[in-house]
Amino acid sequence: MSADRINLHATAITVDEIGILFVGPSGSGKSSLAFAFLTEARYAGQSSALIADDQIFVSQQQDGTIIAERPASIAGLLELRGSGIVRLDSIEKATLHYAVMVLAPNDKHERLPPENEMYALPCGGQLPVIRIPLQCHNPWARFRTLVSNSLYA
Repeated sequence: MSADRINLHATAITVDEIGILFVGPSGSGKSSLAFAFLTEARYAGQSSALIADDQIFVSQQQDGTIIAERPASIAGLLELRGSGIVRLDSIEKATLHYAVMVLAPNDKHERLPPENEMYALPCGGQLPVIRIPLQCHNPWARFRTLVSNSLYA
């Protein structure tokens, strides 16, 4: 593992072995959107698990792979703002494949995202960005559709 193991203010999950990092400012809805992905995937019969909420360790391997690890003190815990902390199935670490940028309802965004947008990690490396509105119906379905689109493959 790289010596550059960085603690990020983010949330990370896996769904069917796809590692997803949720990024955005504090209070933007990272945890809520991650929870929506997890529950929607679970209802669809897909395996899903939390890596960590709020704090995540990321590092870049020598082969360029990005690894996310949870701090032991918050294993399996996710905060649903205004509702409390819930306990979820979780895993210790996983490879990350995408960064989801949470779009808050009051933020102004362009109709189309920048082409080939990447999220630069402070540990080195980058992840393709998928933008998902916080108020999106079926956010996991939207994510899957965007990823299967050749623009994100």
